[in-house]
Parts: sequence; C-alpha cells; structure tokens
Amino acid sequence: MNKLEDHFGRWKNREEIAESMIPMIGRLYREKNVATTVYSRSLVNKSVIQILKNHRFVKQIENSELSVVDTFPILQEATKLDLGPCRLDIGKLAVEFKKGDHGLSIEEYVRRELGEAVNNKAELPGATDVVLYGFGRIGRLLARLLIEKTGSGDGLRLKAIVVRESGKGDLQKRASLLRRDSVHGPFAGTIAVDEDESAIIANGNFIRVIYSNDPSTIDYTQYGIDNAVVIDNTGKWRDREGLSQHLECKGVSRVMLTAPGKGDLKNIVHGVNNDLITDDDKIISAASCTTNAIVPPLKALNDKFGIEFGHVETVHSYTNDQNLLDNFHKGPRRGRAAPLNMVLTETGAATAAAKALPELAGKLTGNSIRVPTPDVSMAILNLTLGQETSLEELNEYLRWVSLHSPLQRQVDFISSPDAVSTDFVGSRHAAVIDAEATIVNGRHCVLYVWYDNEFGYSCQVLRILQQISRVEFPIYPKD
Repeated sequence: MNKLEDHFGRWKNREEIAESMIPMIGRLYREKNVATTVYSRSLVNKSVIQILKNHRFVKQIENSELSVVDTFPILQEATKLDLGPCRLDIGKLAVEFKKGDHGLSIEEYVRRELGEAVNNKAELPGATDVVLYGFGRIGRLLARLLIEKTGSGDGLRLKAIVVRESGKGDLQKRASLLRRDSVHGPFAGTIAVDEDESAIIANGNFIRVIYSNDPSTIDYTQYGIDNAVVIDNTGKWRDREGLSQHLECKGVSRVMLTAPGKGDLKNIVHGVNNDLITDDDKIISAASCTTNAIVPPLKALNDKFGIEFGHVETVHSYTNDQNLLDNFHKGPRRGRAAPLNMVLTETGAATAAAKALPELAGKLTGNSIRVPTPDVSMAILNLTLGQETSLEELNEYLRWVSLHSPLQRQVDFISSPDAVSTDFVGSRHAAVIDAEATIVNGRHCVLYVWYDNEFGYSCQVLRILQQISRVEFPIYPKD
C-alpha cells in the first residue's frame, strides 16, 4: 500500500470512529448531564470534523498525537457506568492510559478513574431560571451558551429576554440577530418566533421577550419565572443602588452585571477569586473582558515567581461604544472612526486586576489601543518577576497551568508560529498564552495573551452563573 492510500485509509477509519462517538456523547449529555471534552474542548453537539480537529489540537500542548482511536474505548467504557453530572475529559484519560505503568485494562482503568463520579454523584439542585436584561453582543452570546448548556433541562434555563421595543418587527429582528452573527457565525440549531406569545423558540427553549424601559416594574412571576438570576448586559447601572432595581421585581433572587462594578460590589474573575461569593451576595459583577484575560495568568505567574511590578498594554477590538465615522463622543479620541483608526484610550484593567489580586495593588499600570478588528484582543504583560527564570521554564510552567492547574478552564496555551487573532474567535478560555511570542531576560518577561473579548468573557460569566446556581459540576480525571 502506498503512502497516499495509507493516509487516506486511516482518515476514513477515524471519520467512522468519530461518527460512532457522536450518539454516545449525545446520550451522556442529554440523559446524565455529562459533558464530554478533549483537553477542555467540548465534544457535545460537534461534527465529525470538529471532533477530529479537537483531538488534533492536543499535539500543540502535549507534543504527541491523540487520536479518536485512543479516546473511543475510553468513551465506550464510560457509557457503561452510572455516572453523575460532570465534565468528562476523555482526552486526558486516554493520554494517561497510554503512558502505562498502571497494569490495568481499559475497563479497570476507567472504572478506577471515574469511581467517584459513580459513587459520589453530584446532585442537581433543580432548574434555575435565567433572565437576560439587554440583548447586545454579550447578551446574545450568553443566550447561545445557555441554550447549548440546557442538557437534560435540570440546570440553567433561559426563560426571558428584556429589551426596549424598537418598533414594528422587533421580535423578528431580535430572533434574526440570534440566528446570524457576522463574527461568531450561525446559531447551532433552529430558531422560531411566536408572535402571539412574544417569544423566541430556540432548540426547544421557550424564551419570552419582555419589553420594558424600567427594570423595577416587571413581574416575572406572571411569565412563570421564579427565583431567577437576572444578568444585566446593558451597563447602564453599575453600582449597588442601580442594580438593586432588579431585586424589587417579583421572581428575582440575584443579579449579575457583565461589566466592572462600582462601589462595594465584588468584581469576580472566575478561577481566581470566585471563592469570595457567598449566599448573601445578591448582586455580583463579572468584571471586564480584559480583567478576566489578564488576572488568571498574572495569578499563575505571581504564585510561581512573584511579580514586583509591570505594565499591561491591551490591543483591543473596537466596540459599540465607538463611532463608525468621526462624530461627537464624550470620551477622548473615541469619537474618531473605529474601523479606520488605532485609538489610544484608557483602561481600568490594571486597577481592576488589583481588586481581584490584592497582592498586586500598586504594582501595575495599564493602557489600551483600540484597533480596527471586530473581535479578539491581546494583552501584552510586561513584567518584572521576583526571581529569574528562562524562556523554557516559563513556557513549560504556563503549559502546565493550562493543562493541570485550577486555572485550566481560564488559561489556554498555544505554540504556533502562524497564529493570528481570527484563530481565537470562539475561544472558551479567558486567556490564551502565545508561547512563540514569549520573551524572557532574567527577571524580566513579556507575555502575549490572546482573548476573545466577547465569547471567552461570556464563558467566564456563565461559570459564575453555574457556581451561584450550584450546577458547576466536577471535572474528571482529577488533576
């Protein structure tokens, strides 16, 4: 057999295996709330090609191939077990099994590694109603994520969207914006509109569209919504007094803000300081996209090497706050045409980082440049560390952080000489370390950190929501 036939034959074999994995992954998710992943990359509702690509990506961080040939028997054995709700990383299980040194069959190995998921099942607290107040860029991405995470229906349920009515055809236009996105592509599923009930039906989820200009006057209980978490995506109210208006509504128990909070509000970066959340916190801020991008790698570096001082420069995609063409704007420079200019502006991310990591207070400065791209930004961390290191040691440590540390869902790692911003559209991590760009000189280092300032941030918001709703499931295998 020549090489051409050999490669094509192996490809067809792997396609066939991936096809057979899809129904198993689907049943685990719908019936048991088990989300199957490969190195934190979800396989739920993915195509054959996407499953194969997720396996291929492992080579960039493990320096070895991972194939569906390796993960398929792991998945087969997992489906035989009475698993409780969890995130199941069949990629990590397969890699560890291949290393050997355990003297176990695949069946014995999987039963040992997943024994806790069988014997000490995570319990579902029951469905939590969610309301999106505002339906802009972050609101629509959160809607996509919530619909994707519906699973068996016993977790988070998106019940309503609150917007100001814009005129005739408003409902159809809202549905169309959810259905199609110029950056993130088409919605994964089906969307219909019920004009009589003022609702959008997305993948079977019945979502009321409520029109209101006043957050304090809505009675959510009349829509069958109770004990709900309201996620305020408008940014109009950012302090306790303003956001407390939501708590005056019948059917609301908690409020989340998708912007930096002011005053005494806790600004939470999931993975770093989410342990500060208590049952008494009725209003929580998820901070900003940039704060979520820089704080996890800063924490990782400070924990290992210490940080004496540093400067954070963000190269940020333009946002709706800027003008398409030159026009009046209350802020300096932001009135200039966003698609045509690099716009130097301020950022509060360095100060906000110190709120999440008090040990860095007074050690960081920051600035930002808005650039003519619609999504995906970069943070350049120029740091003086507490001890010397090398390029190899620093990158290897950050690779470990992305794979095995408590920050593995926040920090991703890539080593590719051809990576550019569009490669990170849809990244579910808060930050992606570009290892090829890292610079180290003794105690001085420069890190280049990519982040999808829309989707990656929305995933961080969702993680906080899962925590306060008690649907944040354990991850297996345990690191």
